[in-house]
Amino acid sequence: MASPYQEFVRKARERFEESKKRRSLPRGGMQFTLHARFKMNQYGLSEQRVRGVIRNPKRTERGIVPKTTAVMQPVSPKQMKGKETWKQEIWVMYMKQKNKISEGTGETLRIISAWRYPGVSPKGNPIPEEILQELLNGSIL
Repeated sequence: MASPYQEFVRKARERFEESKKRRSLPRGGMQFTLHARFKMNQYGLSEQRVRGVIRNPKRTERGIVPKTTAVMQPVSPKQMKGKETWKQEIWVMYMKQKNKISEGTGETLRIISAWRYPGVSPKGNPIPEEILQELLNGSIL
């Protein structure tokens, strides 16, 4: 016969394993890579902020990495003389993947990287060279 404490520990372990399994599944159709989580922490970006950039981008470009998309949203845009300006941008690079979960249908977005860009980025290649090298050298894709 197990003691009440042992029973409590067994149930706590079961709850912990269940929550661990739940956390490993993609939430809201988005899956974050370890690189993306590291960069979000480095630049002070929350998961909610990254989701907002993807949902409502100001600019969308084809990513420099094959089959990726990069989206941008300015931080604190201001109207000056009828023109919108800002001093910083948040960029998110993601890739669309087929759902691997049998329950769901459609696509999952795999968030590859997220970063802050100081100033206004040039059109065409907004990915800083250092982030591109980390992606290519770290075999994240």
